[in-house]
Amino acid sequence: MSNETSKNRRFRQMLIPTIIMGVIAIALLIVAYYKGGGEHILGLKSAGNILLQVLPMLIFVFIIAGVIQHILPVDMVAKWVGADSGLRGIIIGTAAGGITPGGPMVSMPIAAGLLQSGAGIGTMVAFMTGWSLWAFSRIPLEVGLMGWKFTAIRLACTFFFPIIAGLLANLFFSKINLT
Repeated sequence: MSNETSKNRRFRQMLIPTIIMGVIAIALLIVAYYKGGGEHILGLKSAGNILLQVLPMLIFVFIIAGVIQHILPVDMVAKWVGADSGLRGIIIGTAAGGITPGGPMVSMPIAAGLLQSGAGIGTMVAFMTGWSLWAFSRIPLEVGLMGWKFTAIRLACTFFFPIIAGLLANLFFSKINLT
């Protein structure tokens, strides 16, 4: 697939979610406007503050995601996390997801960059599942709020799920072309 076709496809993939979010944002602004008291202005100011806080991180994450696609040798990606990497790739994806800090604004662009670089579906499902379930960067807060016992139980109960999810993705969806 040509680079231009890939760009058009990615644009189309983002179009519907963007329109949906735009409609929701406009609807909420209208509700806030009719509520009165300048709530819509306060909401826009809050949105601007959040944007200023998050924008620097987003810029760097997107740089990382974009550069990953061009600096990682395709044969290395294929060997370690590609479709044929098997259980090794799934374990690497699981561990990488578990140690990836931040929210979806960090993990999803990285996963997308790795997919574009040739990472396998099972590996990326394991990555996203490991990021979601393990989230090692969250553990200090979780321990502080919920205690060691709860955290240990949660980790024990979710330990194998990223690997199982990756194996299932390979088993049922490995023939699907995502790029």
